[in-house]
Amino acid sequence: MSTGAHAATGAAVVDDLGTDAVRGLTDAEAATRHRRHGPNRWVVPRRVTFLRVLTDEVTEPMMLLLAAIAVLYGVWGRFDDTVAVVVIIAAVVGVEVFAEFRAKSVIASLGELTAPTTPVVRDGSTVSVDATDVVPGDLVPLAAGSRVPADLRLVESWGLRVDESTLTGEPVAAPKDAARVLPGDTALAERANLVFAGTTVVAGRARGVVVATGTATELGTLTGLVVAARPPRTPLQQAMRELAGSLATLAIAFSVLVPLIGVLTGRPWREMVLTGLTLAFATVPEELPIIVSLVLGLGAHRLSRRRGLVRRLRAAEALGLVTVLATDKTGTLTRNRMAVARIEPAPGTDGDTVVALGAACTETAPEADGGWSGDPTDVAFLVAARDRGLPTPAEPVARFPFDPGRETMTVVLPAGASGTATVVTTGSPESVLARCAAPSPETAGRVAVLAARGLRVIAVASRPAPRVPATVGDAERDLVLAGLVALSDPPRPGAAGAVAAARRAGVRVVMLTGDHPACARAVAAEVGIDPDPVLTGRDLDGLDDATLAAAVASTPVFARVTPAHKLRLVTALQAGGEVVAVTGDGVNDAPALARADVGVAMGLSGTDVAREAAGLVLADDDVSTLTRALHEGRTLHGNLRKGVAYYLACKAGLVATVAAGVLTGMAVAFTPIQIVVLEMFMDIAGSATFAAEPAERDAMTRPPRDPGARFLDRDLLGDLAAGAVALFVAVGGLYLVTASQTVAFVAWLSGHLALAWVMRTERTPVLRSGLFANRFLPWWTVVTAAAVWVATTVPALRDTLRLTPLTGPQWIAAVLVPVAAVAVLELRKAGRRRAATARPAG
Repeated sequence: MSTGAHAATGAAVVDDLGTDAVRGLTDAEAATRHRRHGPNRWVVPRRVTFLRVLTDEVTEPMMLLLAAIAVLYGVWGRFDDTVAVVVIIAAVVGVEVFAEFRAKSVIASLGELTAPTTPVVRDGSTVSVDATDVVPGDLVPLAAGSRVPADLRLVESWGLRVDESTLTGEPVAAPKDAARVLPGDTALAERANLVFAGTTVVAGRARGVVVATGTATELGTLTGLVVAARPPRTPLQQAMRELAGSLATLAIAFSVLVPLIGVLTGRPWREMVLTGLTLAFATVPEELPIIVSLVLGLGAHRLSRRRGLVRRLRAAEALGLVTVLATDKTGTLTRNRMAVARIEPAPGTDGDTVVALGAACTETAPEADGGWSGDPTDVAFLVAARDRGLPTPAEPVARFPFDPGRETMTVVLPAGASGTATVVTTGSPESVLARCAAPSPETAGRVAVLAARGLRVIAVASRPAPRVPATVGDAERDLVLAGLVALSDPPRPGAAGAVAAARRAGVRVVMLTGDHPACARAVAAEVGIDPDPVLTGRDLDGLDDATLAAAVASTPVFARVTPAHKLRLVTALQAGGEVVAVTGDGVNDAPALARADVGVAMGLSGTDVAREAAGLVLADDDVSTLTRALHEGRTLHGNLRKGVAYYLACKAGLVATVAAGVLTGMAVAFTPIQIVVLEMFMDIAGSATFAAEPAERDAMTRPPRDPGARFLDRDLLGDLAAGAVALFVAVGGLYLVTASQTVAFVAWLSGHLALAWVMRTERTPVLRSGLFANRFLPWWTVVTAAAVWVATTVPALRDTLRLTPLTGPQWIAAVLVPVAAVAVLELRKAGRRRAATARPAG
C-alpha cells in the first residue's frame, strides 16, 4: 500500500524505491520487479478454456436430450447401434463445443487487443506499456484524461486536479501538489501529494513514482482480486436468444405432434419416441446465439487487423447501420502534425517575442531525443522557438490549464530583471481578444483571412503582473495582444477518399471542430465535405431542441464547438432517427462517445477516458480506418442476416420433410441416427460459412439499412421461406417418389450445401461471387461429398446409418434435384438487383 509516502518528500520516496526521478527504471530492473511483485491488476481477466466451455455445453438441455437418445438406443436397440449413436453424439457435441469455444475465444481476444496501456519513463525515454506491467518505482507522466494506473507519489505537478470519486466518493476534482509533505495520519481524501489507481486526471499534468500496484493499491485493498464480469450481450445477441427460445417452443410442439401422428397411424411407438426426441434436438435452434457470437467476434477480429480495435461488440453490431459519421477535424481528417506557418506580430512586437511567449504557455514533457510529447499545438510552438534559436522558456510559477469552455490556457512566468511576473495567455482568437484591454478591430479580419487558408490561428497575449494571480479570472484580464500564430495541419492523404467512400455508401459525413469557422470550411472543402452552411457553438446555444433538430439535418460543418455541444448534436441526430458514429479524443468527449451508437476514440492522441468510453478505437487516428470499419460493419451485419436465414431455412426444411412423410402414412424420412448426423453437418455449415464470407461487391455503394427495420424483416423472412421450400420440395419430393430414406439423406446433404452456396450472397450471383472467396465453403463441400460417399459405400458405416446402396439414376436425382431446386433462388437475387438499379441514389 501507499501508506507513509504522503508523509515523506518526493525525493525521499524516490530514493527509498531505488529509482530515478528523471530517467525512471531500467528495463532490466522493471522486469525484475515485475517478477517480484506480480502483475499490476486487481481484476483477473475471465479466461476461456476448452474444458470450461465443454462443461457448460454438456449441461445444456439439448445435450441432455442427446444423452437420453443414447440411453434409449442402448435399452431398445442393438449394442452396435448404441455404440454408433454414442460416437456420433460425441462428434456432434465436439462440433458444438468447438464452435462455442471459438466464438468465446475470439471475443475474449478483443479484450486483450484493447487492454489499457500507460506511459512510463524507462531508461530516460517515455514508452507505452501495458498497465499490468507497471511496477513499484516506475516513473509515470500524467496529463488531462489519463487514468492513473497505480498509486503514485507525485514528484512534479502543474495545476493537477484528479477525479477521485471512484475511491473517495467526492464529486469535486481534488487539487494535487507534489511539493506538499503531510502528517502521517492524514485522511485518504486529503492526501494531496498522492494519486491513486483507478482515478482520473481532469486537468494539469504531473510526474509521479509508483508506490503500490495491484491489490496493494488503495483500490485493490477495497476490492481484492476479482474476476472480470461477463461482457453484456449485444441487442442482437439478446434478440437471437429470445428468438431461439420462442422457436424452441414451436419446434418441440412439432417434435411431439409428428411422433403422435406416427403412433396413431400404426408406426412403432418406440421408433416414434426416438424420432420425437431426435427431431426435438435437430429442430430447436440452439445454434442461433453461437452463430451470432461467432460472426460478431470474427468480424471484430478482422477489423482489429485493419487498425480498428473493437472494445464493445455492440459497436461492431451497430457499425453496419451507421447513417451519420460525425468526425473531428484535427488528427482525424488532418495529420495532426502542427507546424508554424505564419506569424503576425501586433504593432510594437516582433515574431521572436510572439513565439517565445507561445512556447512558454505549453504543457509538454521533454523526450530523450530532444523532442517533446504533448499537444501538437504546444509542440509546434516549442519547435518554432528552437528553430529560431530562442532560449528555453522559464518554468511557470502558476498554471491555468486549457479549458474547452474558456478556449484559453494561461501561465504565469517568474519575475525577471524588472521584478514583475508575466501572465501569458494563448487560445482561440475570439476568446483571447475578449480578454484584452484594447483589442484592435482589424485583428478579427486578419484571423478570418488566415483561417480561410485552412490554417489554425492561435492568439498570444500577455501582461505584467505585480503579484501571482490566484484565479484564472484574475489572470486572464487586461491582456495585451502580442500577435497571431497560424499553424498548418494538412489533410491526411486518404481523407478525401474516405469521405467519398462514406458518401457513396449513403453515410452522411459531418465535421465537428473547435477551430475557426473559416478554417473548418476550408478543410471541409478540401476533403470533400460540403463547406456550407456552417454553424458555430454560439449559434447552437441560441437554438431550442426543435430548431436544432432541423438544423442538424442539413448542416455539414459545426465549428467552435465544445464537448457539451458535441453531446447535444449527437442526441439531436439520434432523435431524428439517425445511427451516429462520432469521434473524440478528450476527457470531456466521453459523454458524447458513450451516447453515440458507435463512439470512436483516437488510439494515438486520445485520452484514457475517451478510449474507455468508446466502443471502437482507431489505432492510427485515421478517418480512412473508420471508413474501413463501416465496410466491415456492413459485412458483419449482412453475414448475420444471411447466416440466420440459412440456419432457420435448414431447420424448417427438415421439419417439413419429416412431417410430410408421417402425414402421408409413410415411414419417417430419416432415422433418428440420420437426423443427428444431418444436424451436425447443418450446424457446421451454418456457423462457419457465414463467419468466413467476405463483403459483397456493393457493400459500400448501397444506402444504409433502415435503422427502424426489424432484423427479421420481409426480405430475410422471404429468403428463409424460399430456402425452406426449396429444400422441402427437393428432398421431400424425392422421398415421396422413391420412398428411400437413403435418397432423402443424400438429397438433404446435397441441398443444404447448395443452399449455403446460394444464400452466402443476397444480391451477387453465385457464379460471380468468387467460388473460392469464402475460404471455408469449398473445402467443406469436398468434405461433405467424401463423407456421403464413405457413408453409402462402406458396409459397416452404411448399416449403422441405416443406408442402402443407390443406383445411378438415384445418385443423379439425389444430387442434382436439390441443386436445381435451390438454384431457383437466384431469381430472387436478380429481382433485388433490378430493384436496386431502379432505386434513386441516396
